Amino acid sequence: MGKYLQVFKISFQQEFVYRLNFIMWRVRNVLQIFIVFFLWDTVFSAQGRQLFGYDRDKILTYVFGLIFIKAFVLSSRVQDVAGDIARGEIINYLLKPVNYFKYWLTRDISSKALNLVFAVGEFSLLYLILRPPFYFQNNPFLIILFLISIILAIFTYYILLFIVNAIPFWAPEMGWGGHFLVTVIMVEFLSGALFPLDILPASLQNVLNFTPFPYLIFFPLQVYLGKITGFLLFKGIFISTIWIFILWFFMNWIWKKGFKVYQAYGR
Repeated sequence: MGKYLQVFKISFQQEFVYRLNFIMWRVRNVLQIFIVFFLWDTVFSAQGRQLFGYDRDKILTYVFGLIFIKAFVLSSRVQDVAGDIARGEIINYLLKPVNYFKYWLTRDISSKALNLVFAVGEFSLLYLILRPPFYFQNNPFLIILFLISIILAIFTYYILLFIVNAIPFWAPEMGWGGHFLVTVIMVEFLSGALFPLDILPASLQNVLNFTPFPYLIFFPLQVYLGKITGFLLFKGIFISTIWIFILWFFMNWIWKKGFKVYQAYGR
């Protein structure tokens, strides 16, 4: 346990080494919130308007909730795994008395801790500037399930990134491309990070609900807003859990296959 605590501390300090990258990530998130906020604020500008099952309070709570959910779920260091593989540096970790997956999970937690600190500051600043109305969930049962859904989302995204970043085992030069395709295009669009997924046609929603993507952002926020309750709530928790097991087994399988063909080109 002590060695992973040291990894956490070192990783936390390393976040400040690449300050520009970190600042640009945070600026990107803030600008995205600004754009989405003004879009929905305009749509719900009429007093008492309800659309897609949202009123102004709930839709703007959804928008501001993205600040915290993305800080918890989408902040990650696992994208660096592709570089380790492509450069052959992964061999160094395999020779050390650490579990490679636990090592990166610890680094992930460190990154999330730092992002959460900045998310609180950004939330406070944007609130003072925009003064949006909020919907406050006061049902302790839903709050607990909201937190559980976030934990499940963190593990889902972590495993998903490990799978994507295994691409350099076979194509060292394509690691960044795979990461961009999944995290920037698929995850951003299909997770609800840009808009609530329930504005899409019902048939498309039904298909998406059987993929892991809605359970990263959209589902936790729906739980908090009280828009998903009863059977559908537990069904969502169940599907999210099942996806973690599916992705975990697939990740282990693909990594075993990867090491069989790995030639450590960088070394």
